[in-house]
Order: sequence, then structure tokens, then C-alpha cells
Amino acid sequence: MHASLDKIVDDGLCLGCGLCAAVAGPEAIEMGRGTDGDLRPFAKEGLTNDDVTLINQICPSLRIEGLPATRQAEATNHDLIWGPYEDMMLAHATPEDVRYEASTAGILTALGIMLLDTGKVDAILHVKAADNPANFGQATLSRTAAEVRAAAGSRYGPTAALASINDVLDSEKAIAVIAKPCDLNALRNLAHHDKRVNETIHYWLTMICGGFQPDASFREFVTNHGLIPEEIRKVRYRGYGCPGPTTIESPHQVMDFHYLDFWGEDESQWSMPLRCKICADGIGEAADIAAGDAWDGASPDRQDSLDDPGFNSVISRTAAGQALLNEAMARGYITKTEEVDPDFMSRVQPHQVAKKKAGLARMQGLKEAGSVAPEIVNMRAEELSALLDEDAYQSEYEGAKRRAHAARFSPSDT
Repeated sequence: MHASLDKIVDDGLCLGCGLCAAVAGPEAIEMGRGTDGDLRPFAKEGLTNDDVTLINQICPSLRIEGLPATRQAEATNHDLIWGPYEDMMLAHATPEDVRYEASTAGILTALGIMLLDTGKVDAILHVKAADNPANFGQATLSRTAAEVRAAAGSRYGPTAALASINDVLDSEKAIAVIAKPCDLNALRNLAHHDKRVNETIHYWLTMICGGFQPDASFREFVTNHGLIPEEIRKVRYRGYGCPGPTTIESPHQVMDFHYLDFWGEDESQWSMPLRCKICADGIGEAADIAAGDAWDGASPDRQDSLDDPGFNSVISRTAAGQALLNEAMARGYITKTEEVDPDFMSRVQPHQVAKKKAGLARMQGLKEAGSVAPEIVNMRAEELSALLDEDAYQSEYEGAKRRAHAARFSPSDT
């Protein structure tokens, strides 16, 4: 299906990553905020048919690609749910301050610091907290360990992580990218059309991702707690403990909320965009290394979280990723505490297991509703779908259809 920008947005599939704006250029697409408050691409007079054709081939809402087939074939281990991998472990950043300040246990922060300390890359493309709106994220290029640490912590708000990727690829010699799985899917797509991607990006790092929070949901939460969204100056979603408080600052007060009070007691209460709900790659199959939470059942315990020092579940998917982890452990940036396996990962990330199995059914449901739907590439979609019985498949299929119809009636500016 050839989709326009309007179609992708109106069907509720746009992630606001900014890749389309980066490749088409400012004369063709401008990133802005839709009436829903989230980041959206806005077509301008300079947008050509060739631009739209390329966007249809690289947009992560139309194509979700994992590791290239050759990289997958090289992996030591393969699991139907968790994909290709070299090793799985529990680990944490060795410096206690990094472990404490960063999300969960600071693995991605520690790796970013080491990559710069050792000169393996010239810069890290990742995300920091935005100034305005404070709940958003903002793409940033860090060249020092101090800059990496300043951006530590989760970013659950809308973020155009790839809006400047064209300039980055044009100006940098060697970078590492730390971004959401969907952002890496987008870059894997772009690599088929732009040789600079694989020449410039030396390390691909991601978090195991449950989705991000729409701006409207954040505004509703803070309003319900007596805060004025426009007055909020700072938002820290996690860190300073595991998971640490969600801290929201306005000129008049600072309010802390437990992770479970902000997000809800279980995943059924999570608020996220449609594209996140139907994501077929929250586990980061396009990455060299993926790091995630390690709570039984996917949620922290209120009592345990009072003094939980934090442990990341870590998946190395490539030889390059495993070599980086080995060096980080040898140099004292990361401490490995124990080996784990796919069964452990499925226990601590059960919603990811459900998403992997339901991927194909959900995409078919979107298509039946007349919506655009991502193609799932190099990620065992048919084999995973076969794990569902007929009733489960039908339930996922119908659920996606309902969501697609509901998304079409949501407001947008495009």
C-alpha cells in the first residue's frame, strides 16, 4: 500500500520520529504538533512523489525490520520469541552513582560513557529531556561522558529522535545510537537506501520498550493532580532509584509519584499510541544490545522498589554487541550478576511475548479496517503467529480492527 503522510497520521500509526522530515528536507516536511499535542510531520509544497515513495520504504510505521539476515545467521543462539542473540544476562552499571541516577541500572548510560572514553565513537546520538514541553524528549549528540550522564533516565514523552539524522550522518565519522527499537527499525530501513547509515553507525543500542505516553495522557494526569501543564518546567520519569519516582516540577511545587501511581498497577492501564500497542518489536531486534527491566510480571513491587538498587536484563544480539559488553565488564563500566535465558526474559517481559505472538494478527486486523499496517521483516512473524490458537488469533485480529477504527476518529492536524 502506498501511503501519504496524511494517511499514516490519520490512521494513528505515526510515531513522530522525524525520519521523513530528515530525508525529505525542510522544504518538504516540517515537524510540529498535531491537535492531539504529539509530534507530527506536516507536508509542504516541496514534497515530491519521490519523497513519498522513499518514506513509504523507510517509515517504521510501514516497515519493521530487525537485524539484517546475514547478521541473524551469524548469531550463536536463536529463540522463536526473543530472536537471535549471543548472550542474556542480568547486569548493572558498576559506578554506583550511574546505577542510581539512570533508569533501572544504567547499562545504556555506562556503555555510552565507555564508547566515548575509549574513543570507539566520536559521538552518541540519543535523547535528553526537552525544555518545552518538559514531558517531551529531544534528540541530542553527546561527545563527553558528562553529556551522556546529563541525559540519563527514561524519556516516555513524544520525541523526534531522528529529525536530524541526515545532518548527523553527513557530518560525523563514527557514532553510536541509543534509541527506541522503532527508531532503530527506521534506521535499518534507511540503510537499504543510504550507505552512510552502516558506515557511520558503529553501535546500535536500545531499551526493551513498552511504548511512550501521548501528550494528552500526560496533561490529563498532571491536571488531575492540580498542576497546570503549561507551567511544568521539568519532568523526570525514572532514575534516582529503581524505578525511582516520577518527578514533576512547576515554579510553585515539586511532586513525586511512584511508578505504579503514574502508570497504573498493570499494563492494561498504560496509555500509549496505537502504533505502540501493535508494535512487533518492543524487544529491540534491530540492535546490537538491548537492555530492559527485570521485574517479575513486568511491574515493580511497591515495597521492594523502596531500596531496589536496580538490575538490567541485557541481550547481546551480535558479535559486536557481545564484544562491547565484554570490554565494558573488563574495564569496570558494567558488572554482570548472573546468566539468564529466554524463559526468564519471558517471565519478566510477558507483554512482549504477547506482542510477538500477536504481530501478524494485529497487522491483518489493521489492513481489514482500511488502515496502513507495518510489514514485519526478518522477525519470524508467521512462525510466531502459529503459536496462537484460532480464538486467540481472532481476538487479536478483531482488537486491532477496533483500535484502527477508533484511531481514525481521533483528531489530527494533517
